[in-house]
Amino acid sequence: MENAVVYCEGSFDSTYGKTAHGLVRFTERYNPLFVIDSHLAGQDAGMVLDGKDKGILIVRNLAEALEKAGERGELLSRFVVGIATDGGFLDEPVKKAALEALEAGLGVDSGLHEYICDLPEARELMEKKKLTITDIRKPPQRRMHAFTGKIEEVGAVRIATMGTDSAIGKRTTAWILVHALRRAGKKAEMIGTGQTAWMQGAEYGIILDSLLNDYISGELENAVWQAWEAKHMDFAVIEGQGSLMNPGYPGGFEILAAGRPHGIVMQHAPARKEYDGFAGYPLDPLSDQIHAAEFLSKKPVVAVTLNHEGIPLSDIDRVCRELEAECGRPVVDPLIHGVDSLIPLFLDLRESGR
Repeated sequence: MENAVVYCEGSFDSTYGKTAHGLVRFTERYNPLFVIDSHLAGQDAGMVLDGKDKGILIVRNLAEALEKAGERGELLSRFVVGIATDGGFLDEPVKKAALEALEAGLGVDSGLHEYICDLPEARELMEKKKLTITDIRKPPQRRMHAFTGKIEEVGAVRIATMGTDSAIGKRTTAWILVHALRRAGKKAEMIGTGQTAWMQGAEYGIILDSLLNDYISGELENAVWQAWEAKHMDFAVIEGQGSLMNPGYPGGFEILAAGRPHGIVMQHAPARKEYDGFAGYPLDPLSDQIHAAEFLSKKPVVAVTLNHEGIPLSDIDRVCRELEAECGRPVVDPLIHGVDSLIPLFLDLRESGR
């Protein structure tokens, strides 16, 4: 794994920092040493995020990261854009930071919709210094797959982590489920659907919003199929995207239609009143979102997982019990409780052949 600095200026304590959050919590692709966010400099990124010391220092800028790495005898080799800008645009601060990293001799990875490799000055630096730039959301340069129905031949139980909104923790919960299933002695694979899952090291998956719409279903089916052919796992956990009802990020239809999950886990943030990034658009009730997912998939939402943003830690257990009474399903906070208590539900799916 390459030593990395994660750029998240001004956003680490917001939903715009969700890529950086994922890398601080877990990644098999990088060894993140620093996060750049001058507003939170001097703190441990894990403590800011989850109250857990991760040994990842938040620094003011790249120069400080390079200096600190040198003092520790460590070499930084990768600059990772950990910020999700509105619309995925490559705004001036990100552009300037990426060019600074290339000038300093670091390769650059970015999950934005606008590509760093399209900047003439970036390409010049890349070639001059023999570096690499990976624009993860660039469409694959190959013939893509159409949906064929071969998903039905996959013997693994498929679990989809859907959500009532975007930037609500679906990917984090998916990884926690994978790791819990593995601890329970089951073979489980993450099927990533976004750029952050790729950055975290997901071996199988797609970058959903880099694909032409006609090929999303086929590419997702093929990713699950490839995982099955290679690993013959017991469970495939498919990362959700957006939400079924978010007006700006309505991802999820193809995950239900083409991923053909046997069961769904619904991530929910009860303190969130409006859709992420869309003031004036009230979040649809949890009951409606569960009904929509079950109607479309014809499969059960087996559990609800809590995102505790805006909820005091002392109130989390109470909120979980209230949601259980409201929706009639088990509710846990994956970051606080873990998901081990949900494993029997997934084993039941397997045993029932659903």
